[in-house]
Amino acid sequence: MTEQSRQTLHAIKHYSRRGFFGLSMLTIFFLSSCASKPVYGPTSEPSPLTYQQETSNSTPVTAADVTTSKPYNKPYKVRGKNYYPITSSSQYTEQGTASWYGQESGNITSTGARFRPQGLTAAHKTLPLPSKVRVTNLSNGRSIVVIVNDRGPFKDDRLIDLSQGAAKKIGLKGLAKVKIETLEGPSTSNNSRAS
Repeated sequence: MTEQSRQTLHAIKHYSRRGFFGLSMLTIFFLSSCASKPVYGPTSEPSPLTYQQETSNSTPVTAADVTTSKPYNKPYKVRGKNYYPITSSSQYTEQGTASWYGQESGNITSTGARFRPQGLTAAHKTLPLPSKVRVTNLSNGRSIVVIVNDRGPFKDDRLIDLSQGAAKKIGLKGLAKVKIETLEGPSTSNNSRAS
């Protein structure tokens, strides 16, 4: 083998190692940029519903009621549908179908906390985050106080998604008709489906 052949072979090995490293880094960059989160931020449509429009006895919104500067309290879009978080949860009461989830252990909630299935937390599409609510199972009368710190459930027939721990406390297996009532404005605690 000639000296020139040896130098050429050495250059090919050297640059192929660099190329492999560069290609690996490029692949990691592209894969990490594919991770998705819900799209938060203002939309071009005005909010069709706020809590004050729903009830005549609602209280005025004050700056202390909710931190609207947080991305999780701004209008957002999931699966092509726009959602408009309410600005005040004072005296909020609603009935509907509850479900539960627990397989997402370790995932990050909308407020940035880590989800823990046995925590006493919930997800709601439009309540200010975080909010403290009482959830009552209407079939057995059992209730639990939870912190709403996530968005969801994104099924039209569902009102609230409870953590597995909260669902067990009120005897919820699968789906159940519930009543939710806010106990105070947004919680200052970031107890997550987590913590």
